[in-house]
Amino acid sequence: PEVVNGKTHKATVVDLSPWVEYEFRVVASNSVGIGEPSRPSALLKTKAAAPVVAPTNISGGGGSRSELVITWEPVPEELQNGEGFGYIVMFRPLGSTTWTEAVVASVEASKYVYRNESITPLSPFEVKVGVYNNEGEGTLSSISIVYSGEDEPQIAPAGASALSISAAEVEVSWQPIVWNRHTGRVLGYEVRQP
Repeated sequence: PEVVNGKTHKATVVDLSPWVEYEFRVVASNSVGIGEPSRPSALLKTKAAAPVVAPTNISGGGGSRSELVITWEPVPEELQNGEGFGYIVMFRPLGSTTWTEAVVASVEASKYVYRNESITPLSPFEVKVGVYNNEGEGTLSSISIVYSGEDEPQIAPAGASALSISAAEVEVSWQPIVWNRHTGRVLGYEVRQP
C-alpha cells in the first residue's frame, strides 16, 4: 500500500472492485519499523457498476432436432458488480446479418436452449454471450460457432454382406455412411437379424 505522510489523516484507496465488501486497517510506521495495526474498520460495500467481464467457454451443440443449445461458464459473484445480474445470449445463422437476442435472468444460468422448427439439423450459428445488471449492460464474449441439434440419420448403410465364419459366427460388413448434413455424425451402427 501507498505510504501516507504522517501529517495526513485520510487516504483514498483506489482500484477496488465494485459491489464488494471491504474492511480497512491503518498502521503507523517510522524509521524504526511498523507498529501494530488498528482495529478493522466497519465493513463497507463499494458502489455497484455495470459488469465488465464476459462469460467464457462459449460452446454448445447437441440437443434435439430443431434446437440450438448454447452453454457458457458462469461469471463468478465477485465479478458481477451489482444486483440484478443476468446474461444476454445473441445468435444468428452463419452468414446472416441479423442477431436474435434472448435474456436469461438468472445468476446461476450456464445454458440456453432455442427451439424453432425451421432450424435445419447441424446448422452452424454464430453465438456470443454478454452480461448485465441493474447498472447496465457489460461486455460481450467473442463469437463462437455452435451447431444446431442433429436429426437421426436419413440414409441406411449400403453394401451389407454376411460371411459365415463358423457354426456359431457370422461376420457382417457394410460401407460406412459418409458424413453430411443429412446423415449427421454417425456414432455407431446396430446389426440386426431380421
